[in-house]
Amino acid sequence: MQTNLASWARDTDLGKEADAILRRCVHCGFCTATCPTYQVLGDELDSPRGRIYLIKQVLEGAEPTQSTQQHLDRCLTCRNCETTCPSGVQYGHLVDIGRKIVEERVPRSWADKTKRTLLRKTMLSPLFAPAMRLGQAVRGMLPEALKRKVPEHRAAGPLPQVAGHARQVLMLAGCVQPAMMPTIDAATIRVLDAVGIGARIAPGAGCCGAASFHLDAQDDALAQMRANVDAWWPLLQDGKVEAIVMNASGCGAMVKEYAHHLRHDPAYAQKAADIVALVKDVAEIVAPHAAQLRARLQAGTRAAFHPPCTLQHWQGLRPLSEQLLADLGFALQPFADKHLCCGSAGAYSVLNPEIALELRDRKLGAIAAGGPDVILSANIGCIGHLQSGTDTPVRHWIEVVDEQLRQPAGQRNA
Repeated sequence: MQTNLASWARDTDLGKEADAILRRCVHCGFCTATCPTYQVLGDELDSPRGRIYLIKQVLEGAEPTQSTQQHLDRCLTCRNCETTCPSGVQYGHLVDIGRKIVEERVPRSWADKTKRTLLRKTMLSPLFAPAMRLGQAVRGMLPEALKRKVPEHRAAGPLPQVAGHARQVLMLAGCVQPAMMPTIDAATIRVLDAVGIGARIAPGAGCCGAASFHLDAQDDALAQMRANVDAWWPLLQDGKVEAIVMNASGCGAMVKEYAHHLRHDPAYAQKAADIVALVKDVAEIVAPHAAQLRARLQAGTRAAFHPPCTLQHWQGLRPLSEQLLADLGFALQPFADKHLCCGSAGAYSVLNPEIALELRDRKLGAIAAGGPDVILSANIGCIGHLQSGTDTPVRHWIEVVDEQLRQPAGQRNA
């Protein structure tokens, strides 16, 4: 693709990065075949190719409008298009740049800006946890739209003493997961303990930055990234911590991009790169121990695995995760369009509920054809979003492994 960037963009870091990405695009349109929003809306401007043209026009001097902003907002940032693209276009980075530039030039309505700000601040507030507990206590009386966002309470259960393990890893504190689904972190700690690995959360670490980054607060997101680097760095210096383990693929995808986001910060660029090298999804840590665990697990559980976009398209870990689940004894049920987004996409399901619910229902319809006993995933957003539309249990796979490990031996199938 030929480009002719405007003078205000041509010599900036963002402009140079965007120009290099744009020039890789060959207009082939393969991306439209796997774009969820294009499949739902049928509008070229709601496809990756269309959004690329919009961003190119802005960088070449065209004045963006609220329509431009809306088309960029509607992108789920699933990066399915990157998996499909034969030219290696880094669409995810390009849409980040486009959103930032358009956000600076197109004022949002008071209602839209307030909604996005409140959503971001609510997720990061210390009041989120008590509010979630209250919501769970009165869940049956909540309006349907709110009820979808409040998962049923499940107790985390007792935690083992893990300090004595020779192998140690760090976990991300996160923002909403400890309040909404504390069983995921607890199950992770117990399963890692079962294979001889101690897991702990570093004091001072918090949200990965994704919530702020995708809700018009990229500078706040960078500050959160630096805070996590500061919290982890001292604990990594003595070499006793072998990895930073992620059990929410959305967080893992974001943290694995710290080196990219902080590459122009001389105080953090190298630290971020060193940290990214240690970031592992929990499946990557558990996989070498699958045979050891399988002997203690129930065989043949009929399960459908929904690989989150941040796991399969951002990190490329769908093959490893599916092989791990098979090695652990799950009978994985195939279903159509496994590569497509379920519609959760962080805050997307709140801001674009119609599109999100249509994608959810499409996904659940495809899964239901296989008749699974449980739907497995690897990201809290997908789990909550899918559960809101089905009576079939939706769990993080680590939760199901943990539940089976804690069952008395006589209750497991041989």
